Amino acid sequence: MNDQYVYTKKRSEYGRQCMFSDDGPKVETILPVKAHFEDYILKNPVHRGTQIGSVLAEHEANTVRAEYDQHGMNHTEGGWPRDVNPADEEQTMRYRKKVEKDESYHPSILQLSHAMEHTILQNNAVNIYESYFDEYDQVSIAERATARTVNVYRDPSSVKRPVTHLSWSPDGGARLAVTHCNLEFQRAPPDLTTFSYIWEVENPNKPQLVLKPLVPLVCLEYNPKDPNCLVSGMYSGQVAFWDVRRGSQPVEMSALEPSHRDPVHNVIWINSKSGTEFFSASTDGQVKWWDTRKMFEPSETLILDMVKIGEEQSLSRAMGASSLEYEPTIPTRFMAGTECGNVLSCNRKGKTPPEKIAAKYSAHLGPVYALQRNPSFVKNFLSVGDWTARIWNEDCKESSIMWTSNHNTPLTDGAWSTTRFSVFYVTRMDGTLDAWDILHQQREAILSVKVCDDPLQCLRVHDEGQLVAVGNSNGTTYLVEFSESLVSSNRNDRPLLTAMLERESRREKILEARTREIRLKQRTRADKAAVPQTEDKPRREESIVTEIEKSAANEFLALIEKEMKTEEEDKHSERDDMTVEIEVELPEEGDDDKDGAEEDIAEDIE
Repeated sequence: MNDQYVYTKKRSEYGRQCMFSDDGPKVETILPVKAHFEDYILKNPVHRGTQIGSVLAEHEANTVRAEYDQHGMNHTEGGWPRDVNPADEEQTMRYRKKVEKDESYHPSILQLSHAMEHTILQNNAVNIYESYFDEYDQVSIAERATARTVNVYRDPSSVKRPVTHLSWSPDGGARLAVTHCNLEFQRAPPDLTTFSYIWEVENPNKPQLVLKPLVPLVCLEYNPKDPNCLVSGMYSGQVAFWDVRRGSQPVEMSALEPSHRDPVHNVIWINSKSGTEFFSASTDGQVKWWDTRKMFEPSETLILDMVKIGEEQSLSRAMGASSLEYEPTIPTRFMAGTECGNVLSCNRKGKTPPEKIAAKYSAHLGPVYALQRNPSFVKNFLSVGDWTARIWNEDCKESSIMWTSNHNTPLTDGAWSTTRFSVFYVTRMDGTLDAWDILHQQREAILSVKVCDDPLQCLRVHDEGQLVAVGNSNGTTYLVEFSESLVSSNRNDRPLLTAMLERESRREKILEARTREIRLKQRTRADKAAVPQTEDKPRREESIVTEIEKSAANEFLALIEKEMKTEEEDKHSERDDMTVEIEVELPEEGDDDKDGAEEDIAEDIE
């Protein structure tokens, strides 16, 4: 039996609108019932814990792991049966004829050809590998040059020592060799350590290897062909060969007697067949060539003493080398910067001392701290010393072709960028790293970075050009990363830089030639006059110098005007036909000069 309930309602109330109104709230008081107190049981004390969150249960079960296996097949030519050798032409030809004679061969080919034809037509309709806008040159985004410090490598020893040399490993620059040495004579504390370090670029907390020589290392250089081999120059004048696979001690070391007499400031590997030769330079005025397989004596020695033909070199007159430069593409030539501010261009294969030291450039007022050829234009090299950095051409020996303005603080090191050939970097004594781009501006640095408050001693540019390692006098090495505008080169950078260097070199050659000519004239006049010296000699010398400068400048401007006129004449000479009308006023008849004037006019027309 089903329960039923009948709800009745007046028909007039169906569909009536509901009317709502605000009412309340109503507060009612419910009084306790005294009779219910007898049913309660009092407990004292009463403790009860409650948990708001729901209680969950965790269950773990190990299931059977499905094992997967991958198989590959090298499909070089068709799907041949196992009994057919694809390399045998007779078997493949026999099997192909057998298949072609099959009754189902032709229907299968006709059936598959429709789908293949449709796919081929689709591929021909749209070239999915098409490159758009190839005819337009890629425009570089003009961005402001910036730099940031990426890592900091601090000297782990308690007594801090200056950083004297930096070297990147040839395996992509994953490691950085840093040498520490106090070069102040007899001012080093007694507890000074002799350790140098090899750091991983990504780990600035702890060095990868600690080199523990008996004498402090002044310089340390990686072998460009082997990232495990290094050579170093020591404070005692010795050189050593290192292999990181054999630990923290040198593998070979030169004896004290045949080595240098002063600290070795530079060592450079030579581009040789064996890959074991290098040479070193010191402030004692000697350059020595070594072989890591025979370290007991140098294979060759050169004294940096410029003498005339027939004279003997003397070590007492030698100029101490403070920097060294070697270009692997020119294996027999190298350059040395001296403590007296000169740059010497040397040839190892020269037979006599004048042939070995071929040229001298008066570069700076003090020691030449850095010397490097441009990676792209090897005839141009950079020198850093005193308060300026200078760019030289090998053919201009009397003056540099470009130079920076004098800085407020002395410069300590410099180097070209390895990727953008118009950019070079210099370090200063006030802890600033300057980046110069001679294509953009020559009056001031394009970017100056205040790296630290201590003087910066050395720098080294990474092979990829974006990272620059700098070391200061407090033993700290900073890794600075520059923006892309100072790293990448545009298509027009090389021809623009070539034109700039050639123009400046030509200008200096004109000035040198004009200066030599005027000096020769002045010397000839002085010899002819043979007048005794008077008190106004300084004034005459000053006027001579002023005359030299003015005449050289006028000659240079005249050469430029001549070139411009030549270009205009070349444009006009391309016309095939040219009509020239000449109006000439002849003398009157009966004049004696009439015949001579006609002859002169005819010559002028010709």
